[in-house]
Amino acid sequence: MRILAITNQKGGVGKTTTCVNLAASLVETKRRVLLIDLDPQGNATTGSGVDKAACKHTVYHILIGDKSIAEVRVKTESGFDIIPANRELAGAEVELVNELARETRLKQALAALGDSEYDYVLIDCPPALNLLTVNALTAAHAVMIPMQCEYYALEGLSDLVNTTKRVRAYLNPALEIEGLLRTLFDTRNMLAQQVSAQLTQHFGDKVYRTVIPRNIRLAEAPSYGKPVITYDRASKGAKAYLSLAEEIVNKSKTSTNAGATHG
Repeated sequence: MRILAITNQKGGVGKTTTCVNLAASLVETKRRVLLIDLDPQGNATTGSGVDKAACKHTVYHILIGDKSIAEVRVKTESGFDIIPANRELAGAEVELVNELARETRLKQALAALGDSEYDYVLIDCPPALNLLTVNALTAAHAVMIPMQCEYYALEGLSDLVNTTKRVRAYLNPALEIEGLLRTLFDTRNMLAQQVSAQLTQHFGDKVYRTVIPRNIRLAEAPSYGKPVITYDRASKGAKAYLSLAEEIVNKSKTSTNAGATHG
């Protein structure tokens, strides 16, 4: 089971879009996927076709220790399971402030699940470096950072890299950066091309080869509660996420094989 925290403290970078569409695309590669919505806005829940207002139990109940993942998860029409979220989650931060081991609540819940139930767990983090995000980073094996190639993006990226380093130092020594995903990409934009080149220069093979284009179908799909591969499989956005899923699966295979060779 590989756990990926998908995070960027800057909003509007295609984070939730990536979570929902990557989950659906990984299912297409015959992988078993759990998506955890850790954002009080609950957009990943809605975008997966689940009515967040009707959810009796959510990720909030898991974090406060009332329910297990097995009791809360919901099967989506796209074939992945989701742990839903709604506004209730905003209260979890306040409630957990004085609790022991508050940063490891999600990690403990996932450990109770066992390693063989899913191939991938994707965590949609809120657009802030708060206790919820720290829970995700503590539970994850690696961080995926979706980002727009624009002027302020690199500044926000250094904050996130520093947070990752701090979590690695104090809470999760195994945490690594899985990769940087260029989203909402417009090939005609010169600045986007320049920032993209800078990213590749700084981070090398940590930058995914797959680039997610700015795509109207991708923007429309959530309002129908569907991933883009269900909404319009022929669209550029759908093809990009299917390609990203393949890239991630191949990357995992390569690192597993490399580990086996070194072991």
